[in-house]
This record gives sequence, C-alpha cells and structure tokens, in this order.
Amino acid sequence: MDIPAKMVKELRDKTGAGMMECKRALQDSQGEMDKATTLLRERGLAAAAKKADRAAREGLVGHYIHAGGKLGVLVEVNCETDFVARTDDFQSLVHEIAMQIAATSPAYVRQEDIPPDLIARESEIYRNQALSSGKPEKVIEKIIDGKLKKYYAEVCLYEQAYIKDSDMTVEDLVKSRIARLKENIVVGKFARFKIGD
Repeated sequence: MDIPAKMVKELRDKTGAGMMECKRALQDSQGEMDKATTLLRERGLAAAAKKADRAAREGLVGHYIHAGGKLGVLVEVNCETDFVARTDDFQSLVHEIAMQIAATSPAYVRQEDIPPDLIARESEIYRNQALSSGKPEKVIEKIIDGKLKKYYAEVCLYEQAYIKDSDMTVEDLVKSRIARLKENIVVGKFARFKIGD
C-alpha cells in the first residue's frame, strides 16, 4: 500500500516516532491512523524493555515552580548520554514529570521503593476492612490486591495516570520517550516543597 507523505508527517507529529517507523506502521495498519498509533506504541514499549538494563548516568535536575511560588518540585531524571540530556525532547519530559509531581504529590518513584512493612500494614488495614464488612474469605485477597493497586496508583509516580493523558501512566510516558530517544531513561529522585507543609 502506498502511503502519502502527508499521512506519515501527521503520524510523526502525533507520536514523535521516526519517519520510517511511521511509514512502516501505516503500511502494516493499512493506512488506519489509530491502528498505526497503537502499533507504534506497542513497538516502542518493546524497544523500551530492551533498553531497561542499560546504565543511565547522565541526565538533568529539573524543576517546576507553581504560580505564586508556594509550591515547587526538584526532580532528577537520568539518561545514558549528555547528548540526549540536552535535547528539547528530554528536557520537555523532565519538565512534564516535575509538573506531574507538583500536581499529584507522589511519595515514591516506583512500587519497589515502598518499604515492605508499609505494604504489609496497608494490606492488614484492607483485610480488616473487608472482614468487618462481612466479605467472604475467598474474595478478601482479591479485594486486598485491588485496593493495593489503587494505593500504588496514588503514591507511586510511575503508577499514576499521566495528568495530560489519563489513558497512560507516567511509566508509559517515560517508555514512550525511551522508544523515541533510543536510550534508557529513569526517574532518579524528587523533592516536593509546599509552603506550610
């Protein structure tokens, strides 16, 4: 199927993927823009998984100060090379992550960062809630798992819905940039400051 350059450009503008990747995705999806976008996303996540083990020792410390100066965030985002750290795309990602932290106030970067005793305590609270409401024993574990998943989505940056597109998580956002920039990218640490807290 012959794909017009206009369609390739439209998909590239929408996804940020390379021209040849966009053309291939449009050919594979018979010219359907939504299917091509999904294909690019799937391929990008696969590419990101391959890069996850590579060391990310460069990067930036970004910041976001909310209007009025009463709320601020510092965040460290790492990549593999100084070259990528200086790109507009990477700097934009750092800014978006800083804004996410300002808006949602996560406590941890990822689920693995939560102390095991805190998870055990939360699980016990959910178990007691389920027992006291008379839920049958066989569904209690599913209830606990569901409530823990919701808890992770509140306190873990990577698990949160991205504030500019609730169909994706912050982890999906990071993986999409890994696919685009062809380097491993990880959020290191962050601090959120609010007057009066």
